[in-house]
Amino acid sequence: MANVKNEILASDAKDVGVARVDMKLEIVVIPVSNVDRAKEFYAKLGWRLDADFAHGDDWRVIQFTPPGSGCSVIFGKNVTAAAPGSAQGLYLIVSDIEAARKELLGRGIQISEVFHGASGAFSGPDEAYLFGQIRLKGPDAEHGSYRSFASFSDPDGNGWLLQEITTRLPGRIDSATTTFASVNDLASALRRAEAAHGEHEKRAGGQRDANWPEWYAAYMAAEQAGGELPQ
Repeated sequence: MANVKNEILASDAKDVGVARVDMKLEIVVIPVSNVDRAKEFYAKLGWRLDADFAHGDDWRVIQFTPPGSGCSVIFGKNVTAAAPGSAQGLYLIVSDIEAARKELLGRGIQISEVFHGASGAFSGPDEAYLFGQIRLKGPDAEHGSYRSFASFSDPDGNGWLLQEITTRLPGRIDSATTTFASVNDLASALRRAEAAHGEHEKRAGGQRDANWPEWYAAYMAAEQAGGELPQ
């Protein structure tokens, strides 16, 4: 056993500092029964249409990309053998779930109320999602990151969930790199930094903080990387 452990440690040591090949998730295939109906639905979501290619009557592929996403979805004719509607648990990450839900409602999309889960409830009467099968009405009471959801389906029943994430788990994001996928995400991060900075100024006796740009920057970088927030 000791020899096996030493071999594993040696293998890990050899990997340290070795450049790895990037593997970027680019495409998720959505199985649908009616290509034109699906195209109309995903366009209605406000997603960007990237491609609509066909080869006679035998093959067709359509690609859409959600706003701010580095990953796209494709569907079409003869692009997958999966049963229509069998794609479930497809997560769309948002920084403000109430605003995201309101936008989809405004586009005529049927979407659930915002919900959160009962801690440790991995079985129950509701449709399964990442944290279990019991849905409690409303967002997480403390608006904890990863804790609030809303769900909707496309016309074939492929299941999507919105998940609100504002602060990533430690190690999930490179602490040396701060990026935002969209203007909306950046604006939301600035609003959260503004609210936290207001509390910071109150604790400082209500005096204006002349170094607020540095404070904002430190807060936004730490929040995204899951680090310790400035006080």
